[in-house]
Amino acid sequence: MDPMLDLLVACTAFLLLHVLPSTPLRAALVGRLGEGPYTGLFSLATLAAIVWMAIAYRAAPLAFLWPGLRHVPSAVMPFSFILLACGVLTPNPTAVGAGKLLANPEPARGIIRVTRHPVMWGIMLWAGAHILARGELKATVFFGSFLLLAAAGTLLQDARKAQVHGEDWKRFAALTSNVPFVAIAQGRNRFAAGEIGLVRTAFGLILYGGMMASHAWLFGVRPY
Repeated sequence: MDPMLDLLVACTAFLLLHVLPSTPLRAALVGRLGEGPYTGLFSLATLAAIVWMAIAYRAAPLAFLWPGLRHVPSAVMPFSFILLACGVLTPNPTAVGAGKLLANPEPARGIIRVTRHPVMWGIMLWAGAHILARGELKATVFFGSFLLLAAAGTLLQDARKAQVHGEDWKRFAALTSNVPFVAIAQGRNRFAAGEIGLVRTAFGLILYGGMMASHAWLFGVRPY
C-alpha cells in the first residue's frame, strides 16, 4: 500500500474506533462482554491503532505545505502539559463514571473552572502546535486526527452528559465552558489558582521538561 494512503487508512480507523462508544454497538458489546473486558479491549484496540498510525507516519514521505513554525511547541506545550496534569489529577464530572460529582454543591473547582475538558484541550494544544511546527502533509493528517478527535470528544461528552444527567448537567454547564476561560470572562465563574494547586502545575511542568529532554531520543527530532 502507498505509505500516505496507509497513514490515511490508519487515521481513519483510529477515528472510527472512537465513534463506537456513541453508537448502540457499545451497549451490545458491554452486555455481552461486561464493562471491564469491553474497556480493556477498547484500550488495546486504541493502542494498536496509534501504533499503526505511528508506523505509517514514519514511512510516509515528506510533503511540505508551509514553512514550519518550529518554536510554536516550545511556547505552547507547557500549557498543554499543565492542562493534562491538572485535568487528570482533578475530579471532573465529565470523566467516565464521574457523573455523580454533578450533584456536589461546587461541581466545578480548580482547572474545571477554566475549562470542563482540560485533558481534551491539552491534547488539542499538543496536536495543533505540532501541525504548525511541522508544516507538512503527513503531520497534518497524523496530528490532525488527534485534534479532530479531542475537539469532537468535548462535544460528544457534553451531549451524553446532558442526556443522562438533565438538570444537574445544566447547572454544571452554566458554571463552566468548553473553551478555556470563556465562563470566567463572562462572569459565570472565577479563576482560583489556589484550587488548581502548585503541585499539579509543577507536575505538568516537570513532565514538559522531561519531554523536552528526551524528545530527540524518543522521536528523532529536536523540539527546538
